[in-house]
Amino acid sequence: MNFQQLRSVRETVRQGFNLTSVAEALHTSQPGVSRQIRELEEELGIELFVRAGKRLTGLTAPGATVLPIVERMLMEADNLRRAGDDFARAGRGTLTIAATHSQARYALPTAVRDFRASHPDVTLHMHQGSPQQVAQMLLDGSADIGVATEALTKYDELVALPCYRWTHVVITPPGHPLTELETLTLQSVAAYPLVTYEAGYTGRGHIDEAFERHGLQPQVVLTAMDADVIKTYVELGLGVGIVAAIAYDEERDRHLTALDARHLFAANMTRLAVRRGSFLRDYAYAFIETFAPPLGRAVVEQALQSSAGSSFEI
Repeated sequence: MNFQQLRSVRETVRQGFNLTSVAEALHTSQPGVSRQIRELEEELGIELFVRAGKRLTGLTAPGATVLPIVERMLMEADNLRRAGDDFARAGRGTLTIAATHSQARYALPTAVRDFRASHPDVTLHMHQGSPQQVAQMLLDGSADIGVATEALTKYDELVALPCYRWTHVVITPPGHPLTELETLTLQSVAAYPLVTYEAGYTGRGHIDEAFERHGLQPQVVLTAMDADVIKTYVELGLGVGIVAAIAYDEERDRHLTALDARHLFAANMTRLAVRRGSFLRDYAYAFIETFAPPLGRAVVEQALQSSAGSSFEI
Protein backbone atom coordinates (compact mmCIF):
# COMPACT_ATOMS: atom_id res chain seq x y z
CA MET A 1 0.00 0.00 0.00
CA ASN A 2 1.30 3.48 -0.84
CA PHE A 3 0.13 7.06 -0.77
CA GLN A 4 -0.22 7.28 -4.54
CA GLN A 5 -2.84 4.53 -4.39
CA LEU A 6 -4.70 6.44 -1.69
CA ARG A 7 -4.50 9.69 -3.65
CA SER A 8 -5.86 7.92 -6.73
CA VAL A 9 -8.90 6.71 -4.78
CA ARG A 10 -9.57 10.09 -3.20
CA GLU A 11 -9.14 12.04 -6.42
CA THR A 12 -11.38 9.61 -8.33
CA VAL A 13 -14.26 10.50 -6.03
CA ARG A 14 -13.45 14.23 -6.18
CA GLN A 15 -13.42 14.16 -10.00
CA GLY A 16 -16.78 12.40 -10.27
CA PHE A 17 -15.17 9.05 -11.27
CA ASN A 18 -13.70 10.55 -14.46
CA LEU A 19 -10.28 8.89 -14.73
CA THR A 20 -9.08 11.32 -17.40
CA SER A 21 -9.62 14.21 -14.97
CA VAL A 22 -8.01 12.20 -12.17
CA ALA A 23 -4.90 11.61 -14.26
CA GLU A 24 -4.66 15.33 -15.07
CA ALA A 25 -5.08 16.32 -11.41
CA LEU A 26 -2.40 13.86 -10.27
CA HIS A 27 -0.07 14.56 -13.22
CA THR A 28 -0.01 10.94 -14.31
CA SER A 29 -1.60 8.71 -16.95
CA GLN A 30 -5.07 7.20 -16.96
CA PRO A 31 -3.70 3.62 -17.12
CA GLY A 32 -1.46 4.52 -14.17
CA VAL A 33 -4.48 5.63 -12.12
CA SER A 34 -6.37 2.43 -13.01
CA ARG A 35 -3.39 0.33 -11.98
CA GLN A 36 -3.01 2.11 -8.63
CA ILE A 37 -6.69 1.56 -7.83
CA ARG A 38 -6.64 -2.08 -8.89
CA GLU A 39 -3.50 -2.83 -6.85
CA LEU A 40 -5.06 -1.31 -3.74
CA GLU A 41 -8.28 -3.27 -4.28
CA GLU A 42 -6.28 -6.48 -4.62
CA GLU A 43 -4.35 -5.77 -1.43
CA LEU A 44 -7.53 -4.99 0.53
CA GLY A 45 -9.44 -7.89 -1.01
CA ILE A 46 -12.47 -5.73 -1.90
CA GLU A 47 -13.73 -3.67 -4.82
CA LEU A 48 -13.89 0.01 -4.01
CA PHE A 49 -15.71 1.18 -7.15
CA VAL A 50 -18.76 0.14 -9.13
CA ARG A 51 -17.76 -0.57 -12.73
CA ALA A 52 -19.63 -0.45 -16.03
CA GLY A 53 -17.15 -1.97 -18.45
CA LYS A 54 -13.96 0.05 -18.06
CA ARG A 55 -15.79 3.02 -16.53
CA LEU A 56 -16.12 3.72 -12.83
CA THR A 57 -19.62 4.87 -11.91
CA GLY A 58 -19.62 5.10 -8.12
CA LEU A 59 -18.44 3.70 -4.82
CA THR A 60 -19.33 0.23 -3.63
CA ALA A 61 -20.55 -0.20 -0.04
CA PRO A 62 -17.03 -1.22 1.09
CA GLY A 63 -15.63 1.72 -0.88
CA ALA A 64 -17.93 4.15 0.94
CA THR A 65 -16.66 2.74 4.25
CA VAL A 66 -12.99 2.90 3.24
CA LEU A 67 -13.07 6.43 1.73
CA PRO A 68 -13.15 8.35 5.06
CA ILE A 69 -10.20 6.25 6.26
CA VAL A 70 -8.28 7.07 3.09
CA GLU A 71 -9.01 10.77 3.55
CA ARG A 72 -7.88 10.67 7.19
CA MET A 73 -4.64 8.89 6.28
CA LEU A 74 -3.83 11.46 3.62
CA MET A 75 -4.69 14.33 5.95
CA GLU A 76 -2.45 12.91 8.67
CA ALA A 77 0.37 12.51 6.13
CA ASP A 78 -0.08 16.17 5.24
CA ASN A 79 -0.14 17.06 8.96
CA LEU A 80 3.14 15.18 9.38
CA ARG A 81 4.76 17.21 6.60
CA ARG A 82 3.45 20.44 8.08
CA ALA A 83 4.73 19.53 11.54
CA GLY A 84 8.17 18.83 10.09
CA ASP A 85 8.11 22.11 8.17
CA ASP A 86 7.09 23.99 11.30
CA PHE A 87 10.31 22.97 13.02
CA ALA A 88 12.61 22.82 10.01
CA ARG A 89 11.58 26.11 8.41
CA ALA A 90 10.81 28.09 11.60
CA GLY A 91 8.41 30.84 10.54
CA ARG A 92 8.82 30.47 6.80
CA GLY A 93 6.25 29.03 4.43
CA THR A 94 2.90 29.72 2.82
CA LEU A 95 -0.57 30.34 4.21
CA THR A 96 -3.63 30.02 2.00
CA ILE A 97 -6.80 31.86 2.94
CA ALA A 98 -10.16 31.32 1.24
CA ALA A 99 -12.74 34.08 1.69
CA THR A 100 -15.84 35.57 0.16
CA HIS A 101 -15.41 38.84 -1.73
CA SER A 102 -16.81 40.96 1.11
CA GLN A 103 -14.40 39.46 3.64
CA ALA A 104 -11.39 39.67 1.32
CA ARG A 105 -12.20 43.25 0.29
CA TYR A 106 -13.34 44.81 3.55
CA ALA A 107 -12.58 42.65 6.62
CA LEU A 108 -9.21 41.02 5.93
CA PRO A 109 -6.92 43.80 4.59
CA THR A 110 -5.89 45.20 7.98
CA ALA A 111 -5.18 41.72 9.35
CA VAL A 112 -3.17 40.83 6.24
CA ARG A 113 -1.11 44.03 6.54
CA ASP A 114 -0.38 43.48 10.24
CA PHE A 115 0.42 39.80 9.75
CA ARG A 116 2.83 40.54 6.91
CA ALA A 117 4.62 43.07 9.10
CA SER A 118 5.19 40.47 11.83
CA HIS A 119 5.75 37.46 9.54
CA PRO A 120 7.69 38.72 6.50
CA ASP A 121 8.87 35.22 5.55
CA VAL A 122 5.35 33.85 5.11
CA THR A 123 3.78 34.06 1.65
CA LEU A 124 0.02 34.61 1.67
CA HIS A 125 -2.32 33.27 -1.00
CA MET A 126 -5.88 34.63 -1.11
CA HIS A 127 -8.60 32.66 -2.91
CA GLN A 128 -12.09 34.14 -3.33
CA GLY A 129 -15.34 32.28 -3.83
CA SER A 130 -18.87 31.73 -2.65
CA PRO A 131 -19.38 30.51 0.93
CA GLN A 132 -19.83 26.97 -0.40
CA GLN A 133 -16.64 27.25 -2.46
CA VAL A 134 -14.75 28.51 0.60
CA ALA A 135 -15.94 25.46 2.54
CA GLN A 136 -14.94 23.13 -0.31
CA MET A 137 -11.46 24.62 -0.51
CA LEU A 138 -11.01 23.83 3.17
CA LEU A 139 -12.38 20.32 2.75
CA ASP A 140 -10.12 19.43 -0.17
CA GLY A 141 -7.04 20.92 1.48
CA SER A 142 -6.45 23.74 -0.99
CA ALA A 143 -6.93 26.36 1.76
CA ASP A 144 -5.72 26.48 5.37
CA ILE A 145 -8.20 29.05 6.70
CA GLY A 146 -11.65 30.06 5.45
CA VAL A 147 -13.59 33.23 6.24
CA ALA A 148 -17.28 33.69 5.39
CA THR A 149 -20.62 34.54 6.93
CA GLU A 150 -22.73 31.75 5.47
CA ALA A 151 -22.31 27.97 5.08
CA LEU A 152 -19.26 27.22 7.23
CA THR A 153 -21.27 25.85 10.18
CA LYS A 154 -23.04 23.32 7.95
CA TYR A 155 -20.05 20.97 7.59
CA ASP A 156 -19.14 18.58 10.41
CA GLU A 157 -15.64 18.28 8.93
CA LEU A 158 -15.01 21.98 9.64
CA VAL A 159 -14.49 23.83 12.89
CA ALA A 160 -16.20 27.22 12.45
CA LEU A 161 -15.34 29.89 15.02
CA PRO A 162 -17.15 33.21 15.47
CA CYS A 163 -15.16 36.35 14.63
CA TYR A 164 -17.38 39.43 14.63
CA ARG A 165 -20.98 40.56 14.19
CA TRP A 166 -22.02 43.03 11.54
CA THR A 167 -25.16 44.68 10.20
CA HIS A 168 -26.51 46.08 6.94
CA VAL A 169 -27.00 49.65 5.79
CA VAL A 170 -29.36 51.04 3.18
CA ILE A 171 -27.55 53.19 0.61
CA THR A 172 -29.07 55.84 -1.62
CA PRO A 173 -27.94 58.76 -3.78
CA PRO A 174 -27.75 62.04 -1.81
CA GLY A 175 -31.12 63.78 -1.41
CA HIS A 176 -33.15 60.57 -1.89
CA PRO A 177 -36.59 60.70 -0.17
CA LEU A 178 -35.50 57.96 2.27
CA THR A 179 -32.87 60.31 3.70
CA GLU A 180 -35.62 62.71 4.80
CA LEU A 181 -37.43 60.16 6.98
CA GLU A 182 -37.14 60.44 10.73
CA THR A 183 -37.32 56.63 11.09
CA LEU A 184 -36.40 54.19 8.35
CA THR A 185 -38.92 51.35 8.00
CA LEU A 186 -39.09 48.20 5.91
CA GLN A 187 -42.25 49.53 4.28
CA SER A 188 -40.48 52.70 3.17
CA VAL A 189 -37.50 50.73 1.79
CA ALA A 190 -39.77 48.28 -0.03
CA ALA A 191 -41.44 51.15 -1.87
CA TYR A 192 -38.34 51.51 -4.06
CA PRO A 193 -36.55 49.10 -6.42
CA LEU A 194 -33.77 47.27 -4.55
CA VAL A 195 -30.20 46.42 -5.49
CA THR A 196 -28.55 43.93 -3.13
CA TYR A 197 -26.61 40.70 -2.74
CA GLU A 198 -27.21 37.43 -4.51
CA ALA A 199 -28.94 34.70 -2.50
CA GLY A 200 -26.48 32.96 -0.20
CA TYR A 201 -24.11 35.93 0.05
CA THR A 202 -23.36 38.50 2.76
CA GLY A 203 -26.45 38.13 4.91
CA ARG A 204 -28.98 38.07 2.06
CA GLY A 205 -31.01 35.48 4.00
CA HIS A 206 -31.63 37.95 6.84
CA ILE A 207 -32.72 40.61 4.35
CA ASP A 208 -35.29 38.29 2.77
CA GLU A 209 -36.49 37.05 6.16
CA ALA A 210 -37.18 40.59 7.38
CA PHE A 211 -39.36 41.47 4.39
CA GLU A 212 -41.19 38.13 4.48
CA ARG A 213 -41.89 38.49 8.19
CA HIS A 214 -43.73 41.75 7.47
CA GLY A 215 -45.55 40.40 4.43
CA LEU A 216 -43.59 42.59 2.02
CA GLN A 217 -42.41 41.65 -1.46
CA PRO A 218 -39.83 44.23 -2.55
CA GLN A 219 -38.88 44.59 -6.20
CA VAL A 220 -35.28 43.39 -6.40
CA VAL A 221 -34.07 44.69 -9.75
CA LEU A 222 -30.43 43.62 -9.58
CA THR A 223 -28.32 41.28 -7.45
CA ALA A 224 -24.54 40.93 -7.24
CA MET A 225 -21.88 39.21 -5.13
CA ASP A 226 -19.84 42.39 -4.89
CA ALA A 227 -20.82 45.42 -2.79
CA ASP A 228 -18.85 47.68 -5.13
CA VAL A 229 -21.05 46.56 -8.01
CA ILE A 230 -24.18 47.24 -5.94
CA LYS A 231 -22.94 50.74 -5.06
CA THR A 232 -22.19 51.49 -8.71
CA TYR A 233 -25.75 50.77 -9.79
CA VAL A 234 -27.23 52.69 -6.86
CA GLU A 235 -25.16 55.70 -7.96
CA LEU A 236 -26.67 55.31 -11.44
CA GLY A 237 -30.15 55.53 -9.94
CA LEU A 238 -31.19 51.92 -10.56
CA GLY A 239 -32.58 51.58 -7.06
CA VAL A 240 -31.91 51.64 -3.34
CA GLY A 241 -29.05 49.42 -2.15
CA ILE A 242 -28.66 47.14 0.85
CA VAL A 243 -25.04 46.27 1.66
CA ALA A 244 -22.88 45.25 4.62
CA ALA A 245 -22.05 48.24 6.81
CA ILE A 246 -18.32 47.46 6.48
CA ALA A 247 -18.64 47.96 2.71
CA TYR A 248 -19.54 51.65 3.08
CA ASP A 249 -16.80 54.23 3.54
CA GLU A 250 -18.00 57.80 4.03
CA GLU A 251 -15.05 59.36 2.20
CA ARG A 252 -14.67 56.82 -0.58
CA ASP A 253 -18.43 56.60 -1.15
CA ARG A 254 -19.15 60.32 -0.90
CA HIS A 255 -21.62 60.08 -3.81
CA LEU A 256 -23.83 57.87 -1.67
CA THR A 257 -25.65 58.22 1.63
CA ALA A 258 -25.79 55.34 4.14
CA LEU A 259 -28.79 54.86 6.41
CA ASP A 260 -28.48 52.70 9.52
CA ALA A 261 -30.59 49.55 9.10
CA ARG A 262 -29.58 47.50 12.12
CA HIS A 263 -33.13 47.80 13.46
CA LEU A 264 -34.54 46.35 10.22
CA PHE A 265 -32.37 43.30 9.55
CA ALA A 266 -30.91 40.73 11.95
CA ALA A 267 -27.20 40.94 12.72
CA ASN A 268 -24.84 38.56 10.93
CA MET A 269 -21.87 36.58 12.24
CA THR A 270 -18.69 36.20 10.24
CA ARG A 271 -16.85 32.97 11.03
CA LEU A 272 -13.38 31.63 10.50
CA ALA A 273 -13.07 27.93 9.75
CA VAL A 274 -10.35 25.29 9.56
CA ARG A 275 -10.62 21.62 8.73
CA ARG A 276 -11.20 19.43 11.76
CA GLY A 277 -8.11 17.37 12.53
CA SER A 278 -5.74 19.49 10.44
CA PHE A 279 -2.32 20.58 11.71
CA LEU A 280 -1.91 24.34 11.83
CA ARG A 281 1.55 25.85 11.73
CA ASP A 282 2.50 28.45 14.33
CA TYR A 283 2.00 31.32 11.92
CA ALA A 284 -1.51 30.11 11.07
CA TYR A 285 -2.49 30.54 14.72
CA ALA A 286 -0.84 33.96 14.62
CA PHE A 287 -2.90 35.01 11.60
CA ILE A 288 -6.13 33.83 13.20
CA GLU A 289 -5.45 35.86 16.34
CA THR A 290 -4.46 38.89 14.26
CA PHE A 291 -7.79 38.77 12.44
CA ALA A 292 -9.91 37.87 15.49
CA PRO A 293 -8.06 38.64 18.78
CA PRO A 294 -10.47 36.55 20.95
CA LEU A 295 -9.38 33.47 18.97
CA GLY A 296 -6.07 32.84 20.68
CA ARG A 297 -4.14 29.64 20.13
CA ALA A 298 -5.58 27.91 23.20
CA VAL A 299 -9.13 28.64 22.05
CA VAL A 300 -8.49 27.34 18.53
CA GLU A 301 -6.70 24.20 19.76
CA GLN A 302 -9.59 23.44 22.11
CA ALA A 303 -12.05 23.87 19.24
CA LEU A 304 -10.02 21.57 16.99
CA GLN A 305 -10.26 18.85 19.62
CA SER A 306 -14.03 19.22 19.97
CA SER A 307 -16.46 16.68 18.57
CA ALA A 308 -18.37 17.24 15.35
CA GLY A 309 -21.52 19.28 15.90
CA SER A 310 -20.04 21.42 18.68
CA SER A 311 -20.93 25.11 18.39
CA PHE A 312 -18.98 28.17 19.46
CA GLU A 313 -20.29 31.68 20.12
CA ILE A 314 -18.88 34.99 21.32
